[in-house]
Amino acid sequence: MIMEYMTPKQAGELWGITDRRVQALCLNGRIKGAERLGGKMWVIPKDTPKPIDGRTKAAKTQKIIKAEI
Repeated sequence: MIMEYMTPKQAGELWGITDRRVQALCLNGRIKGAERLGGKMWVIPKDTPKPIDGRTKAAKTQKIIKAEI
């Protein structure tokens, strides 16, 4: 099975955020399945959903729900 990947620029366009923000999310381990090639370039699986922004109400609600479980 061949996995399809996208670049941070492509992910940023898809998710409506900058490619630099996507790179920061990769570096912090917030994007599941993101890998670094050659020590410089990030690749992200095409089916990866956009991570939730930790500053939003939805993210804070999600943290509360996880804490209760």
